[in-house]
Amino acid sequence: MRRFPLFSLICSLALAGTLGAAPEKWKASIDKFTAADIANPPPKGAILFAGSSSIVKWTTLKTDFPGKVILNRGFGGSELSDLLHYVDRVVIPYAPSRLVIYSGENDLQQGQTAAAVHATFRALCGKIHTALPKTRIAFISLKPSPSRPKILPAVIEANRLIAAECARDPRRVFIDIYPAMLGADGQPRRELFVADMLHLNADGYAVWRPLVAPFLE
Repeated sequence: MRRFPLFSLICSLALAGTLGAAPEKWKASIDKFTAADIANPPPKGAILFAGSSSIVKWTTLKTDFPGKVILNRGFGGSELSDLLHYVDRVVIPYAPSRLVIYSGENDLQQGQTAAAVHATFRALCGKIHTALPKTRIAFISLKPSPSRPKILPAVIEANRLIAAECARDPRRVFIDIYPAMLGADGQPRRELFVADMLHLNADGYAVWRPLVAPFLE
């Protein structure tokens, strides 16, 4: 009877090691950020946007928020767990005054639970605030992507858990874009997305912009 828990623990550790290797596929992207920073060092205290493709593709950030010093360190296709893995390279060195995150949807699509995404967010905030206690962190709620109807219940639950997590610390803000992306019928507004029904078009980012703007002030 005592062998079984030990065997389970060994299997769990082995699985964790396998999952932990996944972020290595983003190393080239992270290395490009580092090279760019060496060539043109960014200022400390800027507003940093980080996360997955919804951040990468927000190419109008500087014109959407004029007068703000903004850095974009999104890497497309990444998961929230990848951001946690690379936080020492894509967040902490910049010592941002504010950090805006959109990530976690890909985690759910890959089979992670809402509770797991919440735990990753909590770990990420803990690591950032240990190094940068004055940095304010905003989490943009996970969006209702028409191409991913199967994960919508998990999206809603992850948003609920992360909103509650943010409410526990005044340095954290939950920016809820989810309701604004639904139509009168309660369904995702398809006109806010490009053809793949996953990524936002200009109208989609126009919905996000006024909801994010107050956090940047």
